[in-house]
Amino acid sequence: MEHTSSNTPNDTPSSGAAVAIAWLFVGIPLAWGVTQTFIKALALFK
Repeated sequence: MEHTSSNTPNDTPSSGAAVAIAWLFVGIPLAWGVTQTFIKALALFK
């Protein structure tokens, strides 16, 4: 009986550019949201 794992790693390495684009795709909206939340929170203490 042959056992195949569904968790086998992919043999193709990810390119650095693809990783950078993925981080930007997530990081820019995240930074925007944190900034807006911080600005609105400052208004509570004025």
